[in-house]
Amino acid sequence: MKKIIFTLAIIASMAGTLSAQAGGSTIGLRLGFPTELSYQMGLNDANRIELGLGFRSYGYGIGFGSNYTQFSFSGVYQWVWDLSQIADGVNWYAGAGASVGYYSYNYINTTFSAVPISILGQIGIEYNFSELPLRVSLDYRPGIQITSNGGFIGDGYALGIRYRF
Repeated sequence: MKKIIFTLAIIASMAGTLSAQAGGSTIGLRLGFPTELSYQMGLNDANRIELGLGFRSYGYGIGFGSNYTQFSFSGVYQWVWDLSQIADGVNWYAGAGASVGYYSYNYINTTFSAVPISILGQIGIEYNFSELPLRVSLDYRPGIQITSNGGFIGDGYALGIRYRF
């Protein structure tokens, strides 16, 4: 186990000096909470901006009389590092950003709504297919909500599937 951790630490430290493949643009879905229409714009080989338009909704059905709807817009600045030592097309990334949204919660003829503003962090790993213009990622995006009751937002796991162009 110590050898694995040591090897990963060396790979991570070397990755910071290598060129990643953050250039170009992608559009697709980030499937998580909330599910987002995602757009990534490469600024250079090692930095990009990810914008997301999110939506989630759920209800408890007839008899419970409650439902929840949320819309959000997020923007995250990302640093991307190459992990081609593991496999060609693999990168890891970290970033910071913010989101603003609107949610409405109905419960037995009473409606609660708010406009939450949050500060976000993000860390993930991605794979760029060489034969297809496709990027697949798995990431975690926690946040701290600074309005509307505040607090930690920890349900930010997502699978991303994006078309590269």
